[in-house]
Amino acid sequence: MPIHDWTRADAGSFHHFHQDWTMQICRVLNRGGILPAGFMALADLKVGGTEPDVAALKLRAPSSSGGGTAVAVARPRTRQMQRVVMDEIAYARKANRIVIKHQRGDLVAAIEVVSPGNKSSKNGLASFLSKMAGFLRNEINVVVIDLFPPGPRDPHGLHHAIWDEFAGLPSEQHPADKPLTIASYDADELTAYVDPVAVGDPLPDAPLFLAPGWYVNIPLEQTYQASWAETPQPIRDLVA
Repeated sequence: MPIHDWTRADAGSFHHFHQDWTMQICRVLNRGGILPAGFMALADLKVGGTEPDVAALKLRAPSSSGGGTAVAVARPRTRQMQRVVMDEIAYARKANRIVIKHQRGDLVAAIEVVSPGNKSSKNGLASFLSKMAGFLRNEINVVVIDLFPPGPRDPHGLHHAIWDEFAGLPSEQHPADKPLTIASYDADELTAYVDPVAVGDPLPDAPLFLAPGWYVNIPLEQTYQASWAETPQPIRDLVA
C-alpha cells in the first residue's frame, strides 16, 4: 500500500491515525516473534522525563521463552548510512551521570512517528530535536518516521536537523523526489541508517537497534496497512 499524502489532512485526523499506528507497531513487535525474549514495546510511556511514542524496554528479569529475530551482523538495507566519530561525545559518555530507570526495565530504544506539531513552530521543532539528541547522547537508539515533507523550519528534512543537532555535521541530502524520511539511529555506534521515501511508495522495514550493531526490523508497511484498514472513511477520502 502506498504512503498517503497526510498534508491533506488536519492535525486531528493525523493524530487519530498516529495513535492507532503506534499501537499496531507495539502489537506486532510484542506478539509477532520480532522482539527477543526479555524485551517489550510499550506506547506513550514516560521514562526519565521523556515520552517516546513507542518505548522498547529491556526487562530486568528476561523471560526464558524463545522468540525474536534480531540480526547482529548484516548491515541494514537502507539507502543511506552516515557515521560520526567525535572525541567530545566519547568523553561526554564517560562522565558521571545520574540514571533513573523505569521499574519494568531499562529504556533501550524509542520510536517516534512525527506529527505536524513537531514542525509547526520554532519551539515545537526545538523541543523535538532536543528530545532526539537527548536520547542519542544517553545511548538510547531511535527510529524516526516522518511522513511530512520538509518545511520552512526543517528545509533539508528532519534527519538533517537531528544529525546537525546531535553530531554537528551535515547529513547526506535527500533526493528531491523522496522528501519523506524513515531514519534509524544506532546510538552506541553513532550511525544513522536512512531511507528517503515519497507519497506513493511502500514503506520499508526500519531497523530498531536494541544493542550495538544488533537490531530487529519493524514491519512498517504491515502495521501501516493494519491502521489504514481501521481509519474512518472521511479521513481516507482526504489523503488517498
